[in-house]
Amino acid sequence: MILEQIHPEVLALAQESDSILQDIFKKVDEVCLTNSNRILSAFIDNSVSYSDFSDINGYGNYDEGRDKIERIFATVLGCEDALVRPQIMSGTNALYLTLSALLKHGDTMISLSGAPYDSLQEMIGLSGTSTQSLKANGVSYEQIELINDDFDDETIIERLKQQNVKLVEIQRSRGYSHRKSLSISKIERIISKIREVNKEVIIMVDNCYGELVETLEPGHVGADVVVGSLMKNLGGGIAPTGGYVAGNQDLIHMVAERLTAPGIGKNLGANFNLNNAFFKGLFMAPNAVKNALKTAIFTSYMLEKLGYSNVSPRYDEPRTDIIQTLELGSKENLVSFTQGIQQTSPIDSFVRVLPAPMPGYPFDEVMAAGSFTQGSTIELSADAPVIEPYTCYMQGGLTFEYGKLSILLALSNMKRKLD
Repeated sequence: MILEQIHPEVLALAQESDSILQDIFKKVDEVCLTNSNRILSAFIDNSVSYSDFSDINGYGNYDEGRDKIERIFATVLGCEDALVRPQIMSGTNALYLTLSALLKHGDTMISLSGAPYDSLQEMIGLSGTSTQSLKANGVSYEQIELINDDFDDETIIERLKQQNVKLVEIQRSRGYSHRKSLSISKIERIISKIREVNKEVIIMVDNCYGELVETLEPGHVGADVVVGSLMKNLGGGIAPTGGYVAGNQDLIHMVAERLTAPGIGKNLGANFNLNNAFFKGLFMAPNAVKNALKTAIFTSYMLEKLGYSNVSPRYDEPRTDIIQTLELGSKENLVSFTQGIQQTSPIDSFVRVLPAPMPGYPFDEVMAAGSFTQGSTIELSADAPVIEPYTCYMQGGLTFEYGKLSILLALSNMKRKLD
């Protein structure tokens, strides 16, 4: 039994946390209620029926269930329209699909949040030699760095006064970097300032890891396009694949034609019998995000009290995504922690995590990911490059109770190594 393996000091600290974290958890519950209200209302307004779960194969003509899913996603994300498909296989796929649909030879895009995370580098053309990257197909790329984890308003506004930029992209989440994630209020502020000087530029937000963490989404505050994966927050740990693009109707039409073909757009696409999973995943998503946040807050609190001060966000800081960084100080701590997460995973708990090379990464990596859906990051996972300062990136947790058990064992592993 897992609880029998928990170090006494770790268990005592966890019991102490119950009262200290109570008010913080209450705020997380309130956000969950607000988002649940919006989602449930959208289900009712769209008259979701059992018949909407029908398996539509072949070309996928006349799939009313699919159309309802997309209307509901648009509502939840504060947008006019949405494309929600199993044919979109990941967040990176959704981002590339969107950018390649909206940007043509000679266009310029600017990242307003500095360098994007690693998986997007080759897609843009910042690394690698792919002939299908944006840069290889004539799209110019620029980036403006953040200042103190916030937008460089002055530089952004001066650049956009030139009116020769087709699209600006904002990465809401920190991804796998040391910067903080961007709040909806910061995104709203920069969108408002951009619109004062440039009415035409397309404002796109990479929403991965951030959905339902706050009570508003980027679409509610003026983003033209919002992009993400169903194997993260909005899949609720139930959707086994898929991604979404939501935004202004004319832009979604362009993205849909890129996915299918000109003249076909959103009209075709078999649902692979996944309508039920997509509906149910979205329905459960506020609760899954709530539990992921509580797991992250608990982890941050425990590590801070155990003397590991370099955690981000700190347990009492506001959050705008589900990612938690943990600076663990040594290779031994890093490996022990990730082994504890893997040991308490429902799938592949018997796998022993060790540092190893991973394609596309310059350093050995440790990764704990025993999930029902391969690659799902709304389920508890942790990974890190095995280099100083030995920072682990953790996210997810379908229930707080399961997440808590994993963290207790991971910290007990570390504690016993030090004793």
